[in-house]
Amino acid sequence: MTTSTADQPVVLLVDDQLIIGEAVRRILAAAGDITFHFCQKGAEALATADRIRPTVILQDLVMPDADGLDLVSGYRKQESTSLTPLIVLSSKEEGTTKAEAFARGANDYIVKLPDPVELVARIRYHSRGYLSLLQRNQAFEALRQSQAALAAELAKAAAYVRSILPPPTTMPVAIDSIFVPSASLGGDCFDYFWIDDDHMAIYLLDVCGHGVGPALLGVSARNALRTGSGGDTDLRNPSTVLARLNSAFPMEQHSNMFFTIWYGVYNKRSRSLAYTGGGHPPPLLFPPGFTPGRLDTDVANLDTPGPPVGIAPDMDFPTLTTDVAAGSTLLVFSDGAFEVFPSPGKVWGIKGLLDFMRARDITNPSCLTELHEAVKHMTGSDILNDDFSAVLARFPA
Repeated sequence: MTTSTADQPVVLLVDDQLIIGEAVRRILAAAGDITFHFCQKGAEALATADRIRPTVILQDLVMPDADGLDLVSGYRKQESTSLTPLIVLSSKEEGTTKAEAFARGANDYIVKLPDPVELVARIRYHSRGYLSLLQRNQAFEALRQSQAALAAELAKAAAYVRSILPPPTTMPVAIDSIFVPSASLGGDCFDYFWIDDDHMAIYLLDVCGHGVGPALLGVSARNALRTGSGGDTDLRNPSTVLARLNSAFPMEQHSNMFFTIWYGVYNKRSRSLAYTGGGHPPPLLFPPGFTPGRLDTDVANLDTPGPPVGIAPDMDFPTLTTDVAAGSTLLVFSDGAFEVFPSPGKVWGIKGLLDFMRARDITNPSCLTELHEAVKHMTGSDILNDDFSAVLARFPA
């Protein structure tokens, strides 16, 4: 909704008496900054108001070709004047008429004609409020359009991230995964692939912050890992991989963004898992034959001492090694899977996640969906504040 001026009052007087029109014109002309329009025919009032978009309408109640109260209702039903301030002009002070005028949508009531100073003051008051309302509505609309455009860009970025994530695998390692982007899109990204005939890489990273920027950095790191940082990095050596990532993605060159990562390499011949990480939540390694509900069963916590990638040069990322018994299951996840606040002051945490997964069939990919549904239930929202990502790897028996 717009008006013919951005800052000054625009008045439309609707009155059948020419003498009233001339009197009001002279009063407003003396004010110096008020644009005046006059309409003598009630039948033309709505169309005239729609055309000139006044900031205040002065409406006479008694006209030969229209009922002033009906016109008040008409202004309110017409989109272009639905919010325009209406000052009703009447020849007498009547409580019932006032009440009806306000019930129909009038903003003010004046017995004509008032003192010129009072009339100008009322017009300025209502016009100022209306112009402020228009400016606020325009700002809200601009914000809405900006948010819609941002949401569309985030949706495109999320779709792209999802498109490059690997599909499920079966033999010899069965892997399933889940990626549910948050409303503002975080920086989660993961991958799993065979480096050679004997070694499989599995990793998940999480860039700090939300939006397209973190998502792009996550994709860039993923691409660097897929190519071995130019082909000169031994992807079978976790320490070397993270050291090269740390060198390639210093936060000062990437808008102060850094990322956490857990990177593991499974050796199918030795049935071992070499791994390292930087600031990332520790994956959980479930032993073979794990029975849901067995709280006494040992579940390995594959924590790593390394710092987040990109925060400082020349950092160490020690490689750790663990045996992977036949039939074991590995769960790698981002913080969106456990940094949940089910109630004020209470954090679900990794312990809550572990207890939840202990009650599930960890070998069934549906446990990932069940975990996601549980997190949504605890937050009370279908759209989480952070990306939800997890990788479930079931090693051969």
